Amino acid sequence: MIAKIQDRLVAVREALGITQRDFCRGIYVSQSYYAQIESGKRPVNDRIIALVCSQYGVSKEYLSTGKGKMFSEDLADLQLQQLLEIFNELEPPFRDYVILQVKQLVEAVKKQKGRPTRKDKKPPNSSK
Repeated sequence: MIAKIQDRLVAVREALGITQRDFCRGIYVSQSYYAQIESGKRPVNDRIIALVCSQYGVSKEYLSTGKGKMFSEDLADLQLQQLLEIFNELEPPFRDYVILQVKQLVEAVKKQKGRPTRKDKKPPNSSK
């Protein structure tokens, strides 16, 4: 269990895989103010707790006490929601580009892990 709330905030941010800068944007506070919170120079107030919980799906119990699960929702669901919000802001040609890039990323990850990709698989009735 992580004892200090500041350390739990860092753990949440790292679990989300986002920078301090992006995390601050999400909760509408300046990075300098938030950096002081993470370093323990400023206390974590109820407003910050509420913003982090609502914006990032963090469990209030976890953030306040360190008990329970970090996220009140499944992290994948939260990330999908964030991705959809970003995706919906794009014009259609850029949406197509994002889809293509994600497909290529999935193929690259599969290759890296040694799993066959769609391109590597032979058609069912192929003689080659």
